[in-house]
Amino acid sequence: MSWGQGKETIDDLLARGELQNVSPDLGVAHRLLETARRHLTSASEIHANDPEGAYAALYDAARKSCAALLQAQGLRPTSRGGHIAIREAVLAQFGALSGGQVLRPFDRLRRRRNDMEYPSGELTVDDDEIQEALRRAEHIVEFAEKLIDKLPVF
Repeated sequence: MSWGQGKETIDDLLARGELQNVSPDLGVAHRLLETARRHLTSASEIHANDPEGAYAALYDAARKSCAALLQAQGLRPTSRGGHIAIREAVLAQFGALSGGQVLRPFDRLRRRRNDMEYPSGELTVDDDEIQEALRRAEHIVEFAEKLIDKLPVF
């Protein structure tokens, strides 16, 4: 895989201080993916008794998978860029690879988790919403697992 789509976005995020260059580290990237897998398992086990906690774990699984893709490339979000920088970076680079279908739900998971974390809207989630979030998060984790060892370093 070589640089193509998304380089301009990455350059912009770096220039704005929302991403930073770090040493590419596949070991760290794979550990993030292992953690993401554990979050999926945990969410499956606790969703009946703690749906909000399960949803947060599902979002974290998706986020850590996306962060793993960046780590493998030698990129990491700064406190200024945070979760939004992760979203922008992965969608710009890999959104087309997934036909837009795999990574697009990442932002929905993020916004819904924020609704529960910083209450201003609906605080509860039902089982159907958890099951849908589980499917979406699993797809994101699987997508990252397939790409992780093929990425160019920035």
